[in-house]
Amino acid sequence: MTVDGDVATLGRRVETATARVEVDGALVPVAPDLVYYLLNKPDGVVTTADDPQGRPTVLGLVPTEPRVYPVGRLDLHTEGLLVLTNDGVLSQLLTHPSHGVLKEYVAEVDGGTPVPGALRALRRGVELDDGLTAPAKVGVLGPGVLRLTIHEGRNRQVRRMCDAVGHPVRWLVRTRIGPVRDTGLAPGRWRVLTPAEVRALAGAANDSTGTRA
Repeated sequence: MTVDGDVATLGRRVETATARVEVDGALVPVAPDLVYYLLNKPDGVVTTADDPQGRPTVLGLVPTEPRVYPVGRLDLHTEGLLVLTNDGVLSQLLTHPSHGVLKEYVAEVDGGTPVPGALRALRRGVELDDGLTAPAKVGVLGPGVLRLTIHEGRNRQVRRMCDAVGHPVRWLVRTRIGPVRDTGLAPGRWRVLTPAEVRALAGAANDSTGTRA
């Protein structure tokens, strides 16, 4: 175990508000007021703290105290798993591009199942208006239904990738964040992440090799 980069010794005092504690390279939360929620965001809810248009927000679906913030973003009509926390260090780890935490999505697309050439393009990377995407892991689950795993976090990335190969997304849900998934969590419901899940998320962000698509 290390504290702020130094090997911890027996009896060492730790400032819980600011200390960075790691076990085998994985961040361990130590402040008693840190909370971690996993939400299954439903369609029509915005991933912001408040919305000038008066639309429902993800913060309206979780406890109001202590104040938490969404880690990353799902667009208005994308459903699925979202982490909310007041742990700024973990938020930074999960969202910074250099860490490349994997996110898995299931997409129902127009135009039927993409042809092999379109699937190859998604797997190799497609050119968007903000540059070439990193390769994605792509599988076909059924007619017009894809599973895509990416490690970037660009705005509406999966939708834009599918648009680029001629298969606009009709329905999209995020099914996994790093090692965390929950098939039993109903849309609009939330639960507290277990300590093991929090450590696993931090470990995924700290894994410099990454299990890249």
